[in-house]
Amino acid sequence: MERCGKHFRKRDAILACVRGTDVHPSADWVYETLRQQMPDVSLATVYRNLALFKQQGLIASLGTVGGIERFDGNTAPHVHFVCAGCDAVIDLPQMTVPQSLSSQAAAEAGGQVHVCQLTFTGLCSRCSPK
Repeated sequence: MERCGKHFRKRDAILACVRGTDVHPSADWVYETLRQQMPDVSLATVYRNLALFKQQGLIASLGTVGGIERFDGNTAPHVHFVCAGCDAVIDLPQMTVPQSLSSQAAAEAGGQVHVCQLTFTGLCSRCSPK
């Protein structure tokens, strides 16, 4: 952020928390994680700053998983897998989002694509019947 003083201490901690994990946290997860180190942080502060970070493009919203909005500190295009059993969100780093998909969508819509999120849904290895 712009300053690292006391004024931005909570804001910086919230952003670092989201960027420092690959669990694709919810606001509640961020709050519970931070309040151990920062008891004066409020859930409202977490929600307000997550909304600000989304607006600024510093984090991405993955939409709702199990009825709860989940976030990603990695804003580069990448592929996700969401488990319908345990609600885990897993990055698939070996897969790439094909640029042709965005180009095709833009042509079909007659406009511009700003963001492309590719998400697969199924059962992870822990939830899949053996």
